[in-house]
Amino acid sequence: MEQHEQDQFWMCKALLLAERADSADEVPVGAVVVLNGEVIGEGWNQPISGHDPTAHAEIIALRDAAARIGNYRLVGADLYVTIEPCTMCAGAIVHSRIRRLVYGASEQKAGVVESNCQLFERPWINHRIEVISGVLAETCSIKISAFFQRRRAEKKAAKISLKDEG
Repeated sequence: MEQHEQDQFWMCKALLLAERADSADEVPVGAVVVLNGEVIGEGWNQPISGHDPTAHAEIIALRDAAARIGNYRLVGADLYVTIEPCTMCAGAIVHSRIRRLVYGASEQKAGVVESNCQLFERPWINHRIEVISGVLAETCSIKISAFFQRRRAEKKAAKISLKDEG
């Protein structure tokens, strides 16, 4: 299987994890850490349910991988995530020494890999990460967009319901 096909395969796994977040009414982001063709870490967004602002999919997947291999350095591992990482997650990716970051949809507001500030390219960053973007981007983007459309509709319905009661 060529690299692009492998990237799509692992992104599909990340999308399945994003479903778990969606089912818990969390922003549907999923992440998978792969080393030597095996999943060593999995994560999905859990900041609301976990009462933890750091419980982004990437952070949970990195923690899971580090615990499984017994080392916080994930040298040679690839991280697949359904959306472009934020500043916090990008910092964790650098510190964990991820080899490749593969992500699906761009995040125009908070993404810092390519959309804003290109954090990995800054001269003070002490580890270089290969970045592959746009893998199953449309599928990843639709999943996030549908979640926020649903959430906006729910808020609107709640407001209407309050007006009707008042």
